[in-house]
Amino acid sequence: MKNIMMLTNLKQLMFSLKMKRKKRERNNILLHGSNDICVELNRILWRKRHRIFSLVSFVSGCFILLLFAVSVFCPPPAANLLFLPPHSLVRKEIAAVESNAVFQVPTIGGDLDRGLWSTSRSKLYYGCSNASNKFQSKVVPILNSSFSFFCYLIDDYLAMLSIFSAADMKTYPNRYLLISTSGGLNQQRTGIVDSVVAAYILNATLVVPRLDQRSYWKDASGFAEIFNVDRFISSLSRDVKIIKELPLKGGKPWIPRRMAVPRKCNERCYQTRVLPVLTKKQAIELRKFDYRLSNRLETDLQKLRCRVNYHALTFTDPILEMGKLLVERMRMKSKHFIALHLRFEPDMLAFTGCYYGGGDKERRELGKIRRRWKALHASNPEKMRRQGRCPLTPEEIGLMLRALGFGSDVHIYVASGEVYGGEETLAPLKALFPNFHSKETIATEAELAPFSSFSSRMAALDYIVCDESDVFVSNNNGNMVRMIAGRRRYFGHKPTIRPNAKKLYKLFMARNNMTWEEFATKVQAFQVGFMGAPKEVKPGRGEFHENPTSCICETKGTETIQKETQEEDHENDNNGRDTAEVNDEQDPIEEDLDWIEDDYSDNIKDLPDTDSNVLTKQEQPEVEELFSD
Repeated sequence: MKNIMMLTNLKQLMFSLKMKRKKRERNNILLHGSNDICVELNRILWRKRHRIFSLVSFVSGCFILLLFAVSVFCPPPAANLLFLPPHSLVRKEIAAVESNAVFQVPTIGGDLDRGLWSTSRSKLYYGCSNASNKFQSKVVPILNSSFSFFCYLIDDYLAMLSIFSAADMKTYPNRYLLISTSGGLNQQRTGIVDSVVAAYILNATLVVPRLDQRSYWKDASGFAEIFNVDRFISSLSRDVKIIKELPLKGGKPWIPRRMAVPRKCNERCYQTRVLPVLTKKQAIELRKFDYRLSNRLETDLQKLRCRVNYHALTFTDPILEMGKLLVERMRMKSKHFIALHLRFEPDMLAFTGCYYGGGDKERRELGKIRRRWKALHASNPEKMRRQGRCPLTPEEIGLMLRALGFGSDVHIYVASGEVYGGEETLAPLKALFPNFHSKETIATEAELAPFSSFSSRMAALDYIVCDESDVFVSNNNGNMVRMIAGRRRYFGHKPTIRPNAKKLYKLFMARNNMTWEEFATKVQAFQVGFMGAPKEVKPGRGEFHENPTSCICETKGTETIQKETQEEDHENDNNGRDTAEVNDEQDPIEEDLDWIEDDYSDNIKDLPDTDSNVLTKQEQPEVEELFSD
């Protein structure tokens, strides 16, 4: 019995253990299942969280890009800078960042009211240089002489002799005038033109002028190698008798008396200072003859200047043919083109004494060149820049042209020597106007070979292309610019842009504080009166070679549009003062170094004779030679 009970208890115990084990296994199964469910739930939640995070990141990125776009295209108001000190570096950096955002130079040009390729009312004016009836037979008497009355009788007698040419009727025998020019091609051109007028005033025979072969430019070319000498003589035969060489005197070479005349010498000056010496010596040579004749002469003498400059004085056929070829090749590239006289060579920058941010290297290099001209005073670059006496940089020229309306598709012919700074300096201009040409790029080396060794002949080629261009742009007020500007006025007032450097300097300095539209509007306003339009410069202002008002006539139709142009004339008058200031500031220095060296006085007969064939010491080049191009 007892054994049966123990067996029963044992079975019950084993059953309970078995049930507990099954319960434990069932719990383990449930726990494992719950763990799998948790893992799966976590995995689902992580995926949703990642998607939400990606969505938030995308929205945040879009918002940041939107803020950036707003900051670029909608600059913050200038009032934000008011809370910073005036000289704060942070303020300057903010201003620079803002300026980069707003001063965006467009690639396309705009449009001017007057048009890009012509001047308003240009067809209403034309060149006129014919002599009056009373001019041809006029004879200048010898002042303060007992022969005055006799000279007038001779004048009347010769006027009745039709068998003589007009020049023969007014030229005294045994009275010869020789001149020696000075400087580069265009400075020498002024002397050649004025020498004809001087010969007319003195009733003398003019010997073909002798060109400068010893100055800075070192060109050995003679007159006949640059200019058509036969045309020069024949075209002026009614005004002045011209011969190629001084005749022999008693079978021996004639040694003329060498002397100098002051700058801006007028008609009476020649009659009182030069004529007595010429009467006594019969042959004189006026040395360094440039700008030795006054701007203010009687109308007939001014017209004689124009007949010489615009009709009689032409280049030789080889130069004309090569110049014509260069123009034709520019026309093949584009219907219209700009000619730019850049004049940014080291000698020009050294002469002006300007500074362009090149540090000690620039000061050292340009200072070394500047020391060649001992007459120059110590430079003040900032003052020169403020006064508009410094050439614009190539980049500034490009910005000015773009503001005036010339787009990047415009072709530019650049007349220039070696640019200071080379390609690095030219890069901004070429970026604005990629169609960038010069005689070296549109002609072969073989084609330029007959001219490349002679600076004056190369300058003559540039002169022709600049004259024939649709728009001529200068970067200084030197001799080439003056001669071409006057010629373009005489032959139809073709657009001739001269930078108003005094006003533009301030504008370029402040351009980072304005929009492009504001900048362009101000450039166009400042350039009124500097674009080559008729009557921009008042008569008598500037050099006559630049502004030949005595030789420009109006057509009969000018009165019919007078009312329509009153507003334009008013704008020109408002800018007239600026134009006059620039002309006055950029005129050649009036100090006559030759006059001081010669110690010349009114008592001419006390001066010793000099032999023109005897070489004197190398003379100090005058400061104007750097502007002679």
